[in-house]
Amino acid sequence: MASSRPPVIAPHGVVAAAHPIAAISGLRMLLDGGNAIDAAVAVAATLNVVEPYMSGIGGVGLMMITLADGRQRALDYASHSPAGARPELYRADHLHLSKGPLSPLVPGNCAGWLTALETHGTMGRARVFAPAIEYAESGWPVTPKNVEFVTSSLPIMDDAGKANFAPHGRPPKVGEIIRQRELARTFREVVEGGQEPFYRGAIARAIAEDVQKRGGILTYEDMAAYRPLWVEPIRTTYRGFEVATLPPPCCGIQYLQTLGILEGWDVAAMGHGSVDHVHLMAEAIKVAVADRTHYMVRQDYPVAGLLDKRYAAIRQREVDMARARPSRGDRWHAYEDPAAIKSGDPNRLLHEQTTSFSVVDRWGNAVTVTQSLGGGFGSGMCVGGTGVFLNNFSAWFDLDPASPNVIGPNRRSAMCLAPAHVRRDGRLALAIGTPGGYGILQTTAQMLSNWIDFGMNTQEAIDMPRMRAIVPTGDDARMLTEERPMAANNGAEIMIESRYSTETLAGLEARGHRVTRLGEWTAAVGGGQGVSIDPESGARIGGADPRRDGVAVGH
Repeated sequence: MASSRPPVIAPHGVVAAAHPIAAISGLRMLLDGGNAIDAAVAVAATLNVVEPYMSGIGGVGLMMITLADGRQRALDYASHSPAGARPELYRADHLHLSKGPLSPLVPGNCAGWLTALETHGTMGRARVFAPAIEYAESGWPVTPKNVEFVTSSLPIMDDAGKANFAPHGRPPKVGEIIRQRELARTFREVVEGGQEPFYRGAIARAIAEDVQKRGGILTYEDMAAYRPLWVEPIRTTYRGFEVATLPPPCCGIQYLQTLGILEGWDVAAMGHGSVDHVHLMAEAIKVAVADRTHYMVRQDYPVAGLLDKRYAAIRQREVDMARARPSRGDRWHAYEDPAAIKSGDPNRLLHEQTTSFSVVDRWGNAVTVTQSLGGGFGSGMCVGGTGVFLNNFSAWFDLDPASPNVIGPNRRSAMCLAPAHVRRDGRLALAIGTPGGYGILQTTAQMLSNWIDFGMNTQEAIDMPRMRAIVPTGDDARMLTEERPMAANNGAEIMIESRYSTETLAGLEARGHRVTRLGEWTAAVGGGQGVSIDPESGARIGGADPRRDGVAVGH
């Protein structure tokens, strides 16, 4: 298998992250005797500095942990809407959901990072935040990808943000040094006081007061009341492997269902990148999406039923290998296309009711985090003199009162962030995740199938060309950086990297897919980072996505 680079293979530990400085920050913790949780928090904080448009302390996230003793834990700090959120506050065109003072959820990342560190880490806050503070104060040189993402976000960024990232009145140049001294001060206050100053102290007051001055609804009381949640992972099996992710409102159940549908075919025999392979993957994804959009955020989400193998066998009948079927799309819609794939009813069977990085240490602890600000620099607001950009995850809510995902006070939205851990014979085999909005749920299924069905190593599984079977539209499309605009279409359109053969692309069109050809490598299909463990030698094998600034490092 050809890949963009060799996998990173190391005897003790590997960190795979979306930026080399962040990956090395995590590796520094491992070299100093820290564990995977210590390293993960160091990576998370450093990404706030060197990949600031993707994630930060003002954002939200999910963490999947497999401990050396075999236990799995999941930490949900994806947060919720402010208490004052009501649909009538937002414009019908969703603009206020997407950017500006009405768009942030309560920030969850600070609480998530520190809760994980306090519960399973071995190092103090000062040690794990040291690299992030160092680079925020002294500066870091921007990469070509940094320039691309910063430039595309400047039109929505406020003056406080531009003072950091466009101090000369223009986008930064490759190699130019960026400093974020306000953010460094915020990190120092967190090191000194933990969650208290961020949620119930001076930082919280500065954030809330600035948001409200701009017409927003996030309050000090919203900040003070926030707590992350330890939740029980959900799991399925796929060809002898156990795949785990977080439960709803995390949407990772979509790729677990996709795997269950794929299990009805000999995927490996089709050949990677063949017409049959890509068509089957696209159609299986559409079936899983139909269920996810119907059941998301409902109190009676029938997780057990949706993951039951008997239900998967029923849903496999929705796949027509001869033709592409239309989809209702990644988001809930009130209308119904009679030809579109519809949700199933597992209750009839059972009678019951968005950046990513991975770390594996020398003891076998593993962490995968997917965290986000939403769109580029989130809300576009750098608030309260703190250097903190607030997220814009209100964009993942709907405004139609009929939607199960409608915005309201203290509501948790469907969350596309969805890290994955895979075990084989009870032992950790792979930790992997990706950014990419609702595309996360499609990209993860493809990476897992590459690794399990085709026996690829971690780097190959991430590198292989990918597609999105449901084209993002509206707010979702605006959250991506694309090299070409996408047509608004919730039917049988598929966007696909052009490294697939011309025969495959033509064959997909012959089956009714409306194929949009992307570049050979594009961030529109995610940016996976992962670490696997060799079952015989125990070697750690890391892979990182060249579609971003991804790097894996080990020792």
